[in-house]
Amino acid sequence: MPSVAIFIPVYNEEKILARNLESLISDLDGFMSSYQIIVISNGSTDSTPQIGRGLAAAYPQVIFDHINERGVGHAFRKGLSLTAAEKIITVDADLTTERGFINQASALLDKYDIVIGSKNMGGQERSSIRITGSNLFIRSAEFLLGLPYGDYSIGAKAYRRTTIARYLGLIGGGSSYVIDIIYKAWGNNANIIEVPVRCRDKRKSHFNLAHEGVYRFYRLFRLWSGIVH
Repeated sequence: MPSVAIFIPVYNEEKILARNLESLISDLDGFMSSYQIIVISNGSTDSTPQIGRGLAAAYPQVIFDHINERGVGHAFRKGLSLTAAEKIITVDADLTTERGFINQASALLDKYDIVIGSKNMGGQERSSIRITGSNLFIRSAEFLLGLPYGDYSIGAKAYRRTTIARYLGLIGGGSSYVIDIIYKAWGNNANIIEVPVRCRDKRKSHFNLAHEGVYRFYRLFRLWSGIVH
């Protein structure tokens, strides 16, 4: 059983899924002898599920599943149920973050419980509105929760299964699962490291940015108020 699983949540990615997954496999084959790629479609309404099933049939290292619920938190929990790998590394479907993070994170998980890839420490080419919103959230998390980290996005994060297993039942269905896990693990003195990554993301977000902002701040205030334990 591979010790490393790369988790990729997808929603309506029929245009890029096959190309990006095959490119990622080609890269991983160059420096990893054994790995799994767990692709979970959450609520896709295009041909993503059919493409994903075809890729899983063609590549033995790919595991694909589709769930009807939209939400990357739902997808993350489903993905974990499909692999026994101890090292879980998350990347975005558009592969906008440098892929060297995967190899780096895999090595760091030998020592650390969580690896946070930080665009603020590295570099990012994204829209100004996304950078501004992200920075506001990061500063709010620091002020309200005391968290010292600079990135709570889905991609470029890595976790030891044994560290996060205790928190999965408390995690919501959306993208806030990242800060939920980090906050709870940090409060329990987990060994967490933050490393710089570079990101180039020019395409339109699949999230409604206004809705996503309200949701993430709502979840942040729930953490602050102690509603989420």
